[in-house]
Amino acid sequence: MLLTLPDLLSPQDLHTARQLLRNAPWADGKDSAGSQARQAKNNEQLPRDCEAAQRIAALVMASLDRSALFLTATLPKRVFPPRINRYGGGANHYGDHVDSAVRQMADRRERLRTDISCTVFLSEPDEYDGGELCIDDTFGEQRVKLPAGHAVIYPGTSVHQVRPVTRGHRMACFFWVESMVRSDEQRRLLYNMDMALLRLRQEHGESPETVALTGTYHNLLRMWADT
Repeated sequence: MLLTLPDLLSPQDLHTARQLLRNAPWADGKDSAGSQARQAKNNEQLPRDCEAAQRIAALVMASLDRSALFLTATLPKRVFPPRINRYGGGANHYGDHVDSAVRQMADRRERLRTDISCTVFLSEPDEYDGGELCIDDTFGEQRVKLPAGHAVIYPGTSVHQVRPVTRGHRMACFFWVESMVRSDEQRRLLYNMDMALLRLRQEHGESPETVALTGTYHNLLRMWADT
């Protein structure tokens, strides 16, 4: 499932993040790539232990906790600590690749399965040319270039790339989610059902039918979830 999360970051959080990025200590981005992805990756990243990276990551994690849309769409079990990257100048693209299936957490004590990939845009679309996130899915290639503060989630199994940035800089936050429900198809069914139930409650209030359908939703989640 490919889904946009509008205004994931509040205007104040986005302002704070952009201020922190003004004098950020950018480094080569290959340190977070697997062996295959290293051949395609040409960007910059913030070291995970620098102040700007840690503060922006904390802002993003807090915004995820507040986002009902993120929670119902991903059913998160664990979230990989967000990283920050930049494209532009001589480090301006990331060719076709598939994200590593398993990532080691920063403390190296745990590993996370990358069911879902997420990008949070930190630059406005008019601040750079190119830089589209291109994702291959069952409906063909999807090109994503969103306003700052918006996010997109998509299956970690997808072949994707970031097109070359030919003017300006594209800055974004990226991370992965291990979902309680491993199957993208099952997550999509649960998400669609939850959204339909929300609309039914808004239009008709609680009823025996919505109670029964809510029970079906939770019974399906109980059947499929790995906590």
